[in-house]
Amino acid sequence: MEYILEIDNLIKSWPGFTLDLKSLNLPKGYILGFIGPNGAGKTTTIKLIMNLINKDSGQIKVFGQDHIRFQKQIRDRIGFVYDEGYFYEHLDPVLIKQIIAPFYSLWDEKAFKYYINKFQIPLKPKFKDLSRGEKTKFSLALALSHNAEFIIMDEPTAGLDPVFRHELLDILANLMQDETKSILFSTHITSDLQRIADYICFIHQGKIVFYQDIDTVLNNYIVVKGPNELLNEETRRLFSGIREHSYGFEAMSRDIPEVRRLMDERVVIDRASLDDIMLYTVREDKNV
Repeated sequence: MEYILEIDNLIKSWPGFTLDLKSLNLPKGYILGFIGPNGAGKTTTIKLIMNLINKDSGQIKVFGQDHIRFQKQIRDRIGFVYDEGYFYEHLDPVLIKQIIAPFYSLWDEKAFKYYINKFQIPLKPKFKDLSRGEKTKFSLALALSHNAEFIIMDEPTAGLDPVFRHELLDILANLMQDETKSILFSTHITSDLQRIADYICFIHQGKIVFYQDIDTVLNNYIVVKGPNELLNEETRRLFSGIREHSYGFEAMSRDIPEVRRLMDERVVIDRASLDDIMLYTVREDKNV
């Protein structure tokens, strides 16, 4: 299998926090959803991939090449969409484009004009006067206008309205019809990922909790709700993130057959969402 991103034994430490990613490989032609609570290390990982900060140890390859040694060539093939546009605030989008376009060997002016019209981005106001949605659309237009093979998105839909989020997901789904492209999509809005992601990587406290295809993830976890008297030493070991109330308990489990065997019909079993998986995992750590 050909990988567009390969991470091996990546470590970056600060006082009180260490990012330690043993292995993370993204195959060409797929979308990776990158999830985790605030402070988990998602943005740090992205900055390390882009060589915006220095790693302590480990290896990162993009397009099969070392991300430092071949930084210029790699960046030419990457589209980067931040949570906010980090551009020249006092310039308008046309001038910003004129500055940025020469850095890309495959810049496509026709494609840029197409996306500007499609996204209805005004070209006259200064960048700082654009709405957050317009700034994100402009960043995406730039990323899609130089034939980027790998698009990295760091919280691109945070704070945006559902209409634009839906439009963005449709754009990404259409883009992925080209099986030579890949996307790393970091977001807190996990419902977006359930629509388009092929793989999910969940990191917490700087470490990978799991990295699996999304169907496997969603089929492996359940949320169980029932009366407190069903909890005992044997049943408690089945659950993580147990929360007990006067009216019953709720918890997450991966041992679906055993839960069904030991629990009676008084429990309600639901398929866990990505939000549920994050919530109960973080809650379990806080209860330790």
